[in-house]
Amino acid sequence: MSSDNAGFDLSQFHQVFFEEAGENLDRMEQQLLEIDIESADDETLNSIFRCAHSVKGGAATFGFSDVAALTHQMETLLDKLRRHELEPNAAMVDVLLQSGDALKAQLAVHQGGGKGDPVDTAHLLASYAAFIAGETPKGAAPPLPAAAPVAATAAPAEAASPKGHRALELLVGPLEAPADADLLVELFAEITDLGTIEPLDGGQAADGMRRFKVVTGSTDDDLLDLFTFHVAREQVKLLPLGPGFGFHSGAPGVPTEDAPVVETPAAAAADTSYGFFDDAPGVPGSASAQPTSNAPVQVERRATVRPQAAPAAEASTLRVSVEKVDQLINLVGELVITQAMLAQTSTKIDLAQHEQLVVGLADLQRHTRDLQESVMSIRMIPMSMVYSRFPRMLRDLAAKLDKKVDFVTHGESTELDKGLVEKITDPLTHLVRNSCDHGIEMPAERRAAGKSETGTITLSASHQGSSIVIEVRDDGKGLSRPKLIKKARERGIDAPDDMPDSDVWSLIFAPGFSTAEVVTDVSGRGVGMDVVKKNITSLGGTVEIESAEGFGMSVRVRLPLTLAIMDGMSVGINNECYILPLASVVESFQVQPDTVRTIGGSGQVVRVREEYLPVVELERVFDIQRNGILPDKPVMVVVEAEGRRAALLVDELLGQQQVVVKNLEANYRRVSDVSGATIMGDGRVALILDVGALARRGRG
Repeated sequence: MSSDNAGFDLSQFHQVFFEEAGENLDRMEQQLLEIDIESADDETLNSIFRCAHSVKGGAATFGFSDVAALTHQMETLLDKLRRHELEPNAAMVDVLLQSGDALKAQLAVHQGGGKGDPVDTAHLLASYAAFIAGETPKGAAPPLPAAAPVAATAAPAEAASPKGHRALELLVGPLEAPADADLLVELFAEITDLGTIEPLDGGQAADGMRRFKVVTGSTDDDLLDLFTFHVAREQVKLLPLGPGFGFHSGAPGVPTEDAPVVETPAAAAADTSYGFFDDAPGVPGSASAQPTSNAPVQVERRATVRPQAAPAAEASTLRVSVEKVDQLINLVGELVITQAMLAQTSTKIDLAQHEQLVVGLADLQRHTRDLQESVMSIRMIPMSMVYSRFPRMLRDLAAKLDKKVDFVTHGESTELDKGLVEKITDPLTHLVRNSCDHGIEMPAERRAAGKSETGTITLSASHQGSSIVIEVRDDGKGLSRPKLIKKARERGIDAPDDMPDSDVWSLIFAPGFSTAEVVTDVSGRGVGMDVVKKNITSLGGTVEIESAEGFGMSVRVRLPLTLAIMDGMSVGINNECYILPLASVVESFQVQPDTVRTIGGSGQVVRVREEYLPVVELERVFDIQRNGILPDKPVMVVVEAEGRRAALLVDELLGQQQVVVKNLEANYRRVSDVSGATIMGDGRVALILDVGALARRGRG
């Protein structure tokens, strides 16, 4: 590193490293879970290697030696796998997955400023040592036999090269501090199994450049990543080794299989279907040239310009903290409110005399809505972010339960507000675990029932109007109606034999209710499903269950797309305005005296299409003082939440509009039967009603 940067503070880049390391570890885990052990794809192995290499490079730069040490061993094993010196097996995949967990724990310690117990990785390092030596760690599955080496087609070697290695020319400079080149040599030598590096022509070249010969099996991208820890990328060039330096005695200047040409950014940019490097006449620009005679060979080259593509990818995205996005959304919300106020005021002016103002207000309304939709989309993230955590969890859980489970996902690109994603992940995790533990049968039981030994759990997501519907479905044994009714009665729950199926299935959401015969550390303690429903309903969502005994079960969760802005119906009581979430509104009608009945002198019900619904008088709920004026024709609004319906008695319907949701609890305090507040176009504050709480109130 040059003297100018000797005192450079790298801590300012820690957060970016932690985020990128987390993304690489997640990507690596996903690829490990999808890998076909019997016929592992080379590109997949290379991709997994690059993930580990990226984490190691950053860890070494920032001085996180424990992370660098573990990822170095991962790299060594992965390097042998991608060179086919070893064949992958399930034990290796297990150790690599466990290493990912350990790395996340190590990074968490560093991210917390070193607080927390150090992570013990001795057993992982011992496993890697055994794998690399071709042995089987204690308790691990024996490795598959290594693939037979490919017969060499080139001429006898002048100098034997390690399997899969190639020779390159490294040019470094010009450098302000010549010692920086020596640092590169030392760094290269410190990493075992990377290869060798030695000066060419005394190490000196024109214009203050340093020349080296590098023999390595690493890719050019990996080498550039390594070297540019100490010098700028534009000061490093990787070139094909000129005539006389190759391993084989093929045609002069023609690289063989053991010495492929490495593309540099400049060369790749000038690439054509057939071509040569300008600075190395006669050297074909091919990464896999295999001459079959001493005659010069012209080889087709596929243009893959990875070094050039990287800056474009970096320029297309920008990391922004969630706090800044939330602040932007809040400001847009205030703009929406201001625009609504202006629109309300414009109704009182003479449109003929202020035509230009009216046109401007109409443009403002249109642009405000477009801006609102664009800003809201920033917080929307794909459901694939939620799905990504389940394959690993199911893999471990199925192994623990001795079950065979396939995990299928649909709607990965379906987007949901980030705030909702964070809140829905835990409930979905519990539902998926329940499907694996309670739903999917043991392989022998499935065979006896005429099913495949492998069960299937499907997780899907789709947009339906202004809501997102997430479904967890399995093809297991389903719910047993008699068993649920029996358990309910044992717990003192009223469960008549003629209960509708939907009500029977809903029994599993009762607090402490469980159908598990044996309590395990997986599930069966009677906690969870009630919490799942409570968490979902607190987000303005609903839960529905469908089941067929012997065929499987489906849990369908319906949620609003965002908690920041919602479609609402405004209702009036006296001079007060309240907002009902439009997704919960079923219908509305004027009250007919002969349809309302009083029950027990304490409550009322209204008849709606052969069904009696409890009546909730919002006037009494919120203790609204009348000014002596009673509505001529009161209205009832039928709402549905948590599987219940109720009829809300109001004075009038004021209209429908999008409202900006404000957290009342954070800005004031918690209010019963209220989930939030908003500001109307006339400047008044309107309360957003908690439909679920009102429906429960109606049931008494």
